[in-house]
Amino acid sequence: MKPDLANGAGDVGDKARRGGDQLAGAKALGWLARAGLFARGVVYFVIGLLALELALGEGGSATDQQGAMKAISGQSYGKVLLVLLAVGLAGYALWRLVRAAVGHGAEQRDETSDRIAALASGITYVALCVVAVDILVGSGSSSSSQKAKETTAGVLGWSGGTVLVALAGLVLIGVAIYQAYKGISRNFLEDANTGEMSESVRKAYTALGVFGLVARAVVFALVGYGLLKAAIDYDPKEAVGLDGALRKLTETGTGPWLLGIIAVGLGGFALYSMADARYRKV
Repeated sequence: MKPDLANGAGDVGDKARRGGDQLAGAKALGWLARAGLFARGVVYFVIGLLALELALGEGGSATDQQGAMKAISGQSYGKVLLVLLAVGLAGYALWRLVRAAVGHGAEQRDETSDRIAALASGITYVALCVVAVDILVGSGSSSSSQKAKETTAGVLGWSGGTVLVALAGLVLIGVAIYQAYKGISRNFLEDANTGEMSESVRKAYTALGVFGLVARAVVFALVGYGLLKAAIDYDPKEAVGLDGALRKLTETGTGPWLLGIIAVGLGGFALYSMADARYRKV
């Protein structure tokens, strides 16, 4: 490469890095991240509440993020709330994708593993934002379990599809193990401004984080196990989404009790997410 071309490429790279740094440190992006964390909490709170009602035999249902947002849209001012949720989820997705690309925020630098996790999280919340928009315009009727079965059936038909489905299951089980470790080890506290918390707030925040992350890990593990079993048995009916994973909890001898505990745990994760909206390092 000629010296002038090399210098030009270097200047473009420097400008891109400076632009990324400015975006990562922007106050507006930080507020969007906090709005997204709160929106995540609202969605998981509805999931946990409906699952708890099901466990108590009071007419609830095992649902996923899409079902939770549909439940919200059916309430008074539900469309307005769903628009706010969509904006929050979009903001959270943007924040995570920027962190993946730039490697830091205004208050924290990320390791490679953090950037990979941010990329996966950003893509997931882009999809959830799209789901919210679909509900607003009147589409998006399939549950996550139905979609999981349809997708798994399609992939199993590919050459090497069984391996891909099994790998997806193993990845989800790995995510579940990491979530459980993050909760039990309490290293999620490293991502929070704990110095701004009183002693009582720190204790409550820690308890919610531990309980909530472990509960969500159990659900992720069940979804991953379903995909792994679908690959082994070559049966897409084994694949489940979040709603199916919660329903599977009721199939054990202590099903309602176990579902109740996980439902309360998901509620704890919801409250942890809402608290994270205040204390997270962004």
